[in-house]
Amino acid sequence: MKQENRSILHDKGVSFVLPFILITSCFALWGFANDITNPMVKAFSKIFRMSVTDGALVQVAFYGGYFAMAFPAAMFIRRYSYKAGILMGLGLYAVGAFLFFPAKLTGSYYPFLAAYFILTCGLSFLETSANPYILSMGSPETATRRLNLAQAFNPMGSLVGMWVAMNFIQARLHPLDTAGRAQLSEAEFEAMKQSDLSVLITPYLIIGLVIAAMFLVIRFARMPKDQDGSRSDGFLTTLRRIFSIRRYRWGVIAQFAYVGAQIMCWTFIIQYGTRVFMAEGMAEKAAEVLSQRYNIIAMVIFCSSRFVCTYLLKYFNPGRLLFLLAVAATLFTAGVILFQDRLGLYCLVAVSGCMSLMFPTIYGIALDGMGDDAKFGAAGLIMAILGGSVLPPLQAMIIDCGTIAGFPAVNLSFLLPLVCFLVVMYYGHSTARAAR
Repeated sequence: MKQENRSILHDKGVSFVLPFILITSCFALWGFANDITNPMVKAFSKIFRMSVTDGALVQVAFYGGYFAMAFPAAMFIRRYSYKAGILMGLGLYAVGAFLFFPAKLTGSYYPFLAAYFILTCGLSFLETSANPYILSMGSPETATRRLNLAQAFNPMGSLVGMWVAMNFIQARLHPLDTAGRAQLSEAEFEAMKQSDLSVLITPYLIIGLVIAAMFLVIRFARMPKDQDGSRSDGFLTTLRRIFSIRRYRWGVIAQFAYVGAQIMCWTFIIQYGTRVFMAEGMAEKAAEVLSQRYNIIAMVIFCSSRFVCTYLLKYFNPGRLLFLLAVAATLFTAGVILFQDRLGLYCLVAVSGCMSLMFPTIYGIALDGMGDDAKFGAAGLIMAILGGSVLPPLQAMIIDCGTIAGFPAVNLSFLLPLVCFLVVMYYGHSTARAAR
């Protein structure tokens, strides 16, 4: 490992390299879950012959689990430890993944939503534990850079999730398009649905086994104890204290906006690209698969940009860099709205390069100097992931309109991410100005 990286993983003669590697692997594992799931909005819509709005309930269940479990996770972690929170998260993740098998046996959509909810209750434990745990593994002065480095491995898991979704789910589903499925008899539809569900659940069962193995590795590994002293303040007292801090309060709002924008851009790139490619004469399934390739390109750019931005944080104030990237994201999103051909799709791919810094930097700025309160502070920031549950269905409702005043509704739907990036822009500007 390079000396620069070593310096942020050592403090007062203590090395955090091995624990950092183990916890960072969890970042990749929840990245996999996030980005194998985004294309499932389109997949479930086809398999169950539903609207985009109904398919987006996948995101409601997925990110609803983050919201519901964040503060219970924080209370659990405060009573026990970050390591215990990691183990609880991995356990729920594995259970949720294994529940895809009985969900498939029911042949119904809603048991899948329940499985997603339980799985993401586990992810909520993981993120509430892992992010502040990484912040604590070394000097406070390098905490934001350390979290950006750990978060750089999250999109690697995301890339694997996208690749699996494209090659082992989307490409193997029955090629009959949405219109053709609507013409099937009930018996034909049921046979095709069962076949497609068997394809869909296989990667989830495999990742469940991987998560179970990771649980055992961390269970028996020597991990650092929580470094902050425990406070005896009550739950409501702690909440009042942390939400009285303007930097933290606006950090939660900015995180809500950012996560909503991220999920909208990555979920509906499939619908956006499909419209563009079908307008060029391509068949629906081919257009969907090609759109997912563009999604993978976006994630490669996101991943590469994360490492670049981690390096740039050596020289730039985090709030200032956050502001500049939010400005660029806003401009690219305007291009997504205005252009109706591949140029708009290229702008949508470029947005990912701007987003890479945002989550960990908002997180690090908001929790800076909070000490043991970071356990509850982390929960508030994880609850802000609710943006990924609330905003995509609103965008889906716009997309379902087809056209609005003669303009493609899928293009106009990206007004929602544009507003979100304006919120992030404000937070970056205000925190950079306060740091002067």
